[in-house]
Amino acid sequence: MCGIAGFVDVKKRYDAVTLRALATAMTDAVQHRGPDGGACWDGDHVALGHRRLAIVDLTPSGLQPMHSASGRYVIVFNGEIYNFLDIRQELEVLGVVFRGTSDTEVMLAAFEQWGIEAAIQKFAGMFACALFDRQERVLHLFRDRLGKKPLYFGYAGDQFAFASELKSFHALPGFTGEQDMAAHHLFTRHNFIPAPWSIYKGIFKLPQATCLSLSFDDIASTRDAQDFLSRARSYWNLFDLPKQPIQNISADDAIAGLEDVLGLAVRQRMIADVPLGAFLSGGIDSSLVVALMQKQASQPVKTYSIGFAEASHNEAAYARAVADHLKTDHTEFTVTADEARSVIPQLPDIYDEPFADASQIPTWHVCRLARQSVTVALSGDGGDETFGGYNRYRLAQYVCPLLLAAPQSIRHALSSLHKYIGHQNARRLFETFTANNAADYYRNILSYWQSTDGLLLQGRDPVMPLPRLDQNVLRSMMIYDAAFYLPDDILAKVDRASMAVSLETRAALLDHRVLEYAWTLPDTMKMRGGKGKWILRQLLARHVPSEFFERPKQGFGIPLASWLRGPLAPWMQDLLSEDRLRAQGLYDPAPVALMVKQHLAGTHDWSYRLWGLICYQTWHDRWMNGVRDFSDHRVVAS
Repeated sequence: MCGIAGFVDVKKRYDAVTLRALATAMTDAVQHRGPDGGACWDGDHVALGHRRLAIVDLTPSGLQPMHSASGRYVIVFNGEIYNFLDIRQELEVLGVVFRGTSDTEVMLAAFEQWGIEAAIQKFAGMFACALFDRQERVLHLFRDRLGKKPLYFGYAGDQFAFASELKSFHALPGFTGEQDMAAHHLFTRHNFIPAPWSIYKGIFKLPQATCLSLSFDDIASTRDAQDFLSRARSYWNLFDLPKQPIQNISADDAIAGLEDVLGLAVRQRMIADVPLGAFLSGGIDSSLVVALMQKQASQPVKTYSIGFAEASHNEAAYARAVADHLKTDHTEFTVTADEARSVIPQLPDIYDEPFADASQIPTWHVCRLARQSVTVALSGDGGDETFGGYNRYRLAQYVCPLLLAAPQSIRHALSSLHKYIGHQNARRLFETFTANNAADYYRNILSYWQSTDGLLLQGRDPVMPLPRLDQNVLRSMMIYDAAFYLPDDILAKVDRASMAVSLETRAALLDHRVLEYAWTLPDTMKMRGGKGKWILRQLLARHVPSEFFERPKQGFGIPLASWLRGPLAPWMQDLLSEDRLRAQGLYDPAPVALMVKQHLAGTHDWSYRLWGLICYQTWHDRWMNGVRDFSDHRVVAS
């Protein structure tokens, strides 16, 4: 795991010393992603920079930027290719000789042997890469199939630049950091910014499973990076997964097949030259990953969980029971409310752009705990989106067909009742009743605001486009989540939280081979008896007694609603005061003031909406107003 950055000097105005100095400044901004060293390369008015978190091949032969054997390609790469040993064997049969043992060298040899896109098709892993073809003078940017690793690109002044995180762009002269109001609307609606938008105008996220190839002439003749989005080529289509034929397979054979493919994904993710462990919440997904790790390990797997003083949000006992059964080397830490809130002042720097999934707080704490003794941690991310785990899937199976069959007048009348409902999840359900199809329903259920045009005073709500799918509601929602919510909320959250403490995280359930297998299984092997993840439960029961994990689903969250009525209330009132909002000119103060009043009074739970507004305000203070000290005692007072 590493941090990458670089740029093309379009005007050819910089000498080699300046090129390297700017690339170094860009990578220094993401030193937390790679504390083990950094280096830059420049040539042909292109600069590539890299910060290294050494995981595989700790010797100098693993250093980046790395050149291919012929010298044609130069690469900076963030991520891991988990099947690189298999690819290496295949290349050695063809006569390729390797200098070191890194997956980066295998990637370069694959590009030379098979070409860019054919080589990418062979990679099983997480990756964001910049590859410069010195012969053709073409810069290739590409990102893994699920979007696990981030990659931004766009113009900073005259320079075409790319980076793992947005903070690197601030190092380039000419970068103005002008806010994109369409992205602001999307953030306000969803509490995260979906690809391809970023919070900055002219800077974009490369979508998952795409490759963008740009010649020097392309870059020099184009001033709007958005034009490049239409040129990005998909090398793997997530929306093709539901089109696969469904297997006619017995339950026992399906479970055995899943154990084979998931076991391979786990085994390949255990390859590391540094200490390795796993997160263990006691839930189905992390328990299954740890069980398969322990099955293949020669010694107890190191596992980590955090607990909370608030019983309603504490799952530590469940994790401890699973760890005791599997005989892992378990570390548990109880985070006090003050400790949990202590990370809040760091969030604007960790996430670079507005981001408001409140589980970002416990995620950072468990990453920090693990990093005290390991450099790599496996996680259980991905089980919900692939195997039907979210409660909203079960709800949609019952509600959506009835909803879409009802006359529009009835649906709109029911939707209007949301304003009288205090419970936020029930209120959001009623707001979905205006949906006309499964895509509308999904967009509504993932929106904290059904429209932001009445709240934000600048720009317009662009509404995230989603393709119409000829699928049942369950399959539609799972594939939408994998394309939308998973990369830009869940994976962004985990990547930034883990990289902030220089920890690499690996998600076996998000191996594309696991996804491809899962989508050939009947829906009844995912959702059955009103419960999701049926097949994961059956497989886990072969390793862990079912009473250890058969319980209602509990998210990895915090008691946000009570915090905003208690210790965080003064801070919230300050950030969202009417005078401040009126002077800022971005939000209509009236609806915000009403929400704050109702939330503090306890008549309504507006915590999700308020947390989004708060996270925006702290981001704005940090990156638009240049405020670096967020040590105000009101944030963490008890």
